[in-house]
Amino acid sequence: MARKRRRERAGMTALVAVTLVTICTLALIVLIRKIKPPEITENVNTPDETDLSYVNRIENTAKAPVMQALSEDEAGPSYAAEPSEPERALPSDVGIDEECFRQIEAVIEEDVANGFPGAQLAVMKDGRLIYENAWGQLNAYEPDGTRIEDGIEATTDTMYDLASVTKMFGVNYALQKLVSDGEIDLDSRVVSYLGDRFSEDVIEIRYEGGDDADIQTQKEWKAALTLKELLMHQAGFPEDPRYCNPHLDTEKQKYDPDKTNLLYAGCGGDEATREATVEAICRTPLLYEPGSRTLYSDVDYMILGLVVEQVTGEDLDTYLKETFLEPMGLKRISYRPLDRGYTKEDCAATELNGNTRDGSVSFDGIRTYTLQGEVHDEKAYYSMGGISGHAGLFGNATDLARLANVMLTGEYEGRVFFSKDVIDMFTAPKSEEKQNWGLGWWRQGHMQRAKYFSTKAGENTFGHQGWTGTLVMIDPDEKLVIAFLTNKINTPVKDPVTKEFLGNDYTTATLGFVPELIYKGMK
Repeated sequence: MARKRRRERAGMTALVAVTLVTICTLALIVLIRKIKPPEITENVNTPDETDLSYVNRIENTAKAPVMQALSEDEAGPSYAAEPSEPERALPSDVGIDEECFRQIEAVIEEDVANGFPGAQLAVMKDGRLIYENAWGQLNAYEPDGTRIEDGIEATTDTMYDLASVTKMFGVNYALQKLVSDGEIDLDSRVVSYLGDRFSEDVIEIRYEGGDDADIQTQKEWKAALTLKELLMHQAGFPEDPRYCNPHLDTEKQKYDPDKTNLLYAGCGGDEATREATVEAICRTPLLYEPGSRTLYSDVDYMILGLVVEQVTGEDLDTYLKETFLEPMGLKRISYRPLDRGYTKEDCAATELNGNTRDGSVSFDGIRTYTLQGEVHDEKAYYSMGGISGHAGLFGNATDLARLANVMLTGEYEGRVFFSKDVIDMFTAPKSEEKQNWGLGWWRQGHMQRAKYFSTKAGENTFGHQGWTGTLVMIDPDEKLVIAFLTNKINTPVKDPVTKEFLGNDYTTATLGFVPELIYKGMK
């Protein structure tokens, strides 16, 4: 409907539109060429938090001729049954200048016109949905890198691979509920859930840059490890052991086709592989003494996901659905969507040639086809069967924003999910020195997440980013929630050595320009 209205209005403002779009095109082409993409490793989310060059690029972005916003007559069919549809409003109703959304649209539309795959945005303010929109196609390129000109368009219902945003809604939400209900203690030890094998089965690996602890010390470290240390990403695990890849220099933690991964657990994506992966986690030695460093690791949330499943007696998918999604009427968030009644046409595609980085990575069993409706993350797919605490969720921006909005109050339509004390506990800075970390949640702190949350977000703003090009941001002071989803890696790999994707060359891929412009519209 939004696209239809824009086409109808275009004829009325043709001369203005042509002039503005021409200016916008010339400006943004110059800007796009100046973008320096972040370095990409295999699939480790280690973003550069200090690159704020996009802020200067968007300050002078030309204005687009069309505005997309929500009004009461766009609410769609009404539903008598609970839960209700979200209340909708115009940006101006909540004190936001609608011009900021025109500027956002201008950036994304130009990027899509010049090769960016697609994007989706939903914004809530004061508990009301004030904006939702979608751009681009479900799949933008053929496996050989040829641009698909007339593919299926993305809509506001399209589900995106959320990547590490999964950590917050697949695990943090579960833990926050369990802590609120008194069913779990974050100071409890991991061995209480995974058993003594978690510490006793550890093997010796002399990590490059590690603390080089002996086996007895390793056992003691792992035996004392708590859930809270995992949430803080200071548990000692390496960033990405890649349990599914047989070719890994285990000491350097780098892909090497001539090396054998000492922690390889198979890549079948079945229950046997999942159990073998749990055993590999138990065998994994720590890189550093717990508490002595902060190092973002997927393993932390793989373990936390296993703990949630043990406590609840359900897999993460079932628990999330029964506890949050169904009570809230959220139908566009799911693990393993192709096995849950959705089709490929419901999902935005990610990598063009499986997990091969256009042929630069290879191992037996690796996927080589365009990924659409299957989680991109290697450990989530090959090791954990598509359901893991660190990655695996798919969702659309609107349902994700509604789910994230729960963090403002802890409840939805009278149903209490989290206590205020628990929300405060999880979103408070983990230390005076590490203001940018909560318990799992990324925090703005002292402008330490400005690349994603903007230079204008308050220090208590929190959220998370995902490697496939996704972002959720929650500002409790402004009661502002932003869900911005892209499939930026649905592009050719432009450098087989660095494995950088072409999609990272666009302003849209920076993600943080969206909250930057929205805050600009609020001031």
